[in-house]
Amino acid sequence: MARRRRHFGRVRQLPSGRWQARYPGPDGLLRTAPKTFETRKAAEKWLTDKEHEINHGDWIDPDSGCVPVVDYVETWIADRDIRLRTRENYGAYLRNQITPYLADVDVNELTSARVRSWLRRMREAGVGEQRRAGAYRLLRAALNTAVNEDHMIKRNPCNIKGAGTVETPEREVITLDQVFALADALPKRYRLMVLLSTFVTLRWGELVGLRRERVNLETRTLRVARNGIQGDKGPIQDGDPKTLKGFRTLTFPEFLAGEIEEHLTEFVGEEQDALLFIGPRGGRPKRNNFHRLWAKARVEVGVPEIHFHDLRHTGSTLAAEAGANLAELMQRMGHSTSRAALIYLHATQRRDREVADRIGKLAEAARPSSDSSAEDVDGGTGTPAGKLGSGPRGTEGARGEKPGASDVA
Repeated sequence: MARRRRHFGRVRQLPSGRWQARYPGPDGLLRTAPKTFETRKAAEKWLTDKEHEINHGDWIDPDSGCVPVVDYVETWIADRDIRLRTRENYGAYLRNQITPYLADVDVNELTSARVRSWLRRMREAGVGEQRRAGAYRLLRAALNTAVNEDHMIKRNPCNIKGAGTVETPEREVITLDQVFALADALPKRYRLMVLLSTFVTLRWGELVGLRRERVNLETRTLRVARNGIQGDKGPIQDGDPKTLKGFRTLTFPEFLAGEIEEHLTEFVGEEQDALLFIGPRGGRPKRNNFHRLWAKARVEVGVPEIHFHDLRHTGSTLAAEAGANLAELMQRMGHSTSRAALIYLHATQRRDREVADRIGKLAEAARPSSDSSAEDVDGGTGTPAGKLGSGPRGTEGARGEKPGASDVA
């Protein structure tokens, strides 16, 4: 009996014995399957799936993905409205981690297996974990656009679990003595940078973006409205804070008022838009130049591994230990998500120990002595004397130390 003719697509057997599938695409072009099949049934199954894609609007032009990965990522970066520093970081990932390994691969040729091979080859070549993860996140983001907006491929092959994350050790919290020692070890014009980064949790870019008009000594506040953004080349430029939450007004501790006033008098011009921090030649301090001084100060103080950003970490931990809740930490740090702020709430074990010790003191003061416990319970009052706040001893014990609100907060 003759085989029924297919209503969609055609299959034929090749001289090799394998089967080829072809079908008319929605664009009117005759399309050939990218591979051949061992059996006629397998080829027809492939055509059935392709017909289903067309009928449900899921069909993707196989030629649209014939774009080199490197070219696509480069265009993706150019099309994004991103900060200068981010653009430069993406460009470095593309040049150093993507192009050397994927230059001959088209978007529609990239599979999960190839992505795994790329990650392995980078690792074997000595590319650090941070750089590998950053390059992977960039490629994943670009290919998400290829899937969801450009409809070049059906699935993102960057689906390797954990490839975009890095387990970083907890940042070190330094002592207050070390903070002040670092401030003293720097040239005086930079002393306040250390104090503001620690006690007001300002980022480097926020510091070099500060101007006189954004400092209010009467209300003890600093207004963060602009960032100093430094690219690989050229002068530092003013830009918006890192996130919308970066626009914020922060109160500084009272002891800093004198430090700030002295700095304004000695190093800041009278104009309202005068920069708060300038180098000896009158320009904004560049990160690389400052870090040479910073490295020398770290060695002098005995904390050579400390990064400048660790000052902000120390200040955030201090804020958590002082009782700041999650929302307050997020506002103070300028974070738009709770993830980073939660780190500091989890890192307050010293504060938790202090609270536990104070609770223990209250409990010890309220607990009756062993020789009177039976009499107190059975003596007719009906109230266990060991319960906090009950009976004369419980009341006296709970209040005997007269702790203030700050002692138990």
